[in-house]
Amino acid sequence: MLVVTSPAKKLDWAERDLEMSFPAFQGDAITLARQARDLSVADLMKLMHISEDLAKLNHDRFRDFQDDPKPADLRPAALAFAGDTYQGLEAASLEPEEMDWAQDHYRILSGLYGLLRPRDGMQPYRLEMGSRLKTEKGKNLYAYWGSKIAEALNAQAEAVGSDVLVNCASQEYFGAVDLSVLKPRVVTPVFMEDKPGGPKVVSFYAKKARGAMTRYIIQRRLTDEAALTEFDAGGYAYQPEMSSADAPVFLRRG
Repeated sequence: MLVVTSPAKKLDWAERDLEMSFPAFQGDAITLARQARDLSVADLMKLMHISEDLAKLNHDRFRDFQDDPKPADLRPAALAFAGDTYQGLEAASLEPEEMDWAQDHYRILSGLYGLLRPRDGMQPYRLEMGSRLKTEKGKNLYAYWGSKIAEALNAQAEAVGSDVLVNCASQEYFGAVDLSVLKPRVVTPVFMEDKPGGPKVVSFYAKKARGAMTRYIIQRRLTDEAALTEFDAGGYAYQPEMSSADAPVFLRRG
């Protein structure tokens, strides 16, 4: 099976001793970075709803984005992102053979790069998929990517013989996958907390659980979606009575 996650706003730019691969859509990343480079700090504040300091940081990142970057300026994507999902993934502790499997079965959705493999060398950036960055293809990044991401996922699913894609991404990012084009069946795990008012999705915990589910899939090299129900990391347990075939529910009790 294939599994996808969202990227993260927070980055960990520590040096890594890991051979890197080349992003499939590097040319698109260059195009979008050049487009964003023309925006002022004030423009970026408005575009991404961020503070002036963050806008200055990302203005400098787009200014410094290289068409042909040196390895020293890159980091492997799965280790460069450092948000909640990546705390659950813990990519740095995966064994080399596990990372090899992930390279073929795991993809990170990206507003700038489209799709990233875990070892793909990326430059520092922040550009949410929901950003209304205008390009010649339309008024936002969904229009820019069109069906390209879904087509790439189809090709990889065929390459590894998978007919299931496990969606561990947010709605914002998975919205960039054109479902009218996508061939694999989508299974979206739901992670809930047992609260006094009833089960509830809590964003922080759900993001971390999505990363842990991705790790679970990678470490066990899962090919059978039924095995997803055995996931129990972090105290979660599968709830068959709350689940459907395409949306298995996992509940954590306090």
